[in-house]
Amino acid sequence: MKILVTGATGFVGKTLLPLLAEKGHEIITLTRDAKSAQVKLPIDCKIIEWNENLIHIEDEIDAVINLCGENIASGRWTSKRKKTIYDSRILSTRHLVEYFRKNSHPIKTWISASAIGIYESPIVPDESSPFGNEFLAKVCSDWEQETFKAKELNIRTVAFRIGMVLGFDGGAMEKLLPIFKLGLGGNIGNGNQWMSWIHVRDLAGLIVEALENPAYKGAINAVSPKPVTNRDFTSTLSGTLKRPAIFPVPCWVLKLLFGEMSQILINSQKVSSSIVKSLGYKFIYPNLDSALKIICDQTGHTLINEQWVPQPLDKVFEFFTDPLNLEKLTPEFLQFKILKVTSSPIQEGTLLDYSLKIRGIPVRWQSKITGFTPGVRFSDMQTKGPYHFWHHTHEFYEKNGGTLIRDKVLYKLPGWVPGDIFVHWLIRRDLETIFLYRREVVKKLFHSSEND
Repeated sequence: MKILVTGATGFVGKTLLPLLAEKGHEIITLTRDAKSAQVKLPIDCKIIEWNENLIHIEDEIDAVINLCGENIASGRWTSKRKKTIYDSRILSTRHLVEYFRKNSHPIKTWISASAIGIYESPIVPDESSPFGNEFLAKVCSDWEQETFKAKELNIRTVAFRIGMVLGFDGGAMEKLLPIFKLGLGGNIGNGNQWMSWIHVRDLAGLIVEALENPAYKGAINAVSPKPVTNRDFTSTLSGTLKRPAIFPVPCWVLKLLFGEMSQILINSQKVSSSIVKSLGYKFIYPNLDSALKIICDQTGHTLINEQWVPQPLDKVFEFFTDPLNLEKLTPEFLQFKILKVTSSPIQEGTLLDYSLKIRGIPVRWQSKITGFTPGVRFSDMQTKGPYHFWHHTHEFYEKNGGTLIRDKVLYKLPGWVPGDIFVHWLIRRDLETIFLYRREVVKKLFHSSEND
């Protein structure tokens, strides 16, 4: 199928897109920043820039997965912030539905995000339960109202009411893990409020199932079958990390710090997953302990990027294994210079010494080629340098008469948890800038020589 995905650069989208690609679907992403999306998306796909209500899609779309929406937990809900949260969901969905209303090609399936914040609290809701009156409930209610207008176009429509999404390098755990790793975690209030959660891999799995199974329709709660209290969540997370959790946060403090936004932390919601269970979905992480273990066992961060070029694999592989080309692929602000290479072209065991500047600070770096399969992949690992850990795998695949270049970087910053808290956002932005520069150079080199 040709699948249009909005919100693909978000936490859920980055897990979902590789699953769709593995299934052989052709993916088209609609984004407000096409340039940034090139290095934020984990797969190579078509990117269309979305400017307000101006949408132009040449492809005949079979399904839409609508995950668009500003982060609701990134700060106080000021009037301006609330308008942004509301418009990014309701107006965007309205414009998208109206676009396809005028499109002659029939869409088979429409899947949208929503949230369990739609329900009145603190009841134990299923999909037929009454909606609440708070801001988040209105956002979700109006969002679903726009979403289900797709049914008027004879499109099978699904709205997943999503609980707290757990996963590594994003979502709620991105904020919680540093606090708990430092031993500063604790219950929120008395800890008795219920938390309905789902692992990001199961949420992505549900979306894939909904694409393929026509029994999925209407509003569906996307939550684990085993909700927990905040007290149980706190004790499980602290036990998994082997850290104390003795610093409870009174509800009044959260209200003082976050205002109305604090309701997403304080409200109790024990949401039913009966429809998902009746549809036969098998959760990969049904229990909180297994979900948190897989999250806490991961260290460092991951950057995955793909780029397709219209050149034969042997030519592309030869270029990337010539160390002299490293300087061409590195932006000038890094002042990158190769000092020594023990073999050229590179092979397993090759050592590369170079100098560069990171935000003006001179750095010496040595990498070792730790794996080398001709025409397939090679890996380099930092042996000396600024990172606590750095491992970069370069892979090459023949695809569509050209070559798909895939990079996977695993890295960990120095300074333990404080290092992550204070500098990771800055380092991540720098890495994305570097990879974006590299993409532009590769495109210029390999696309310009397409007819050579």
